[in-house]
Amino acid sequence: MTMLITFQNKLVPVYFSTDSKQPVQKTMKLLSNILEVKIQNGKRALKKCLDSLISIEIEGSEAILHSKSENDTLALSLY
Repeated sequence: MTMLITFQNKLVPVYFSTDSKQPVQKTMKLLSNILEVKIQNGKRALKKCLDSLISIEIEGSEAILHSKSENDTLALSLY
């Protein structure tokens, strides 16, 4: 399943695996909250990834943040 979120005035696709146990709306709310906190309080490497974010993949309880540079791709725990 694919959804779009608005982050830093950009539409970012969020891809969900079909075996996710959590409801999609709860996961999206957690993801949005985490991204907002991380863009304000995160370390430099995380902010660099968020600045060039192109897509997000939800795998179980982790969000894999894909950026324009493959070296900047990171994984965040949602729970």
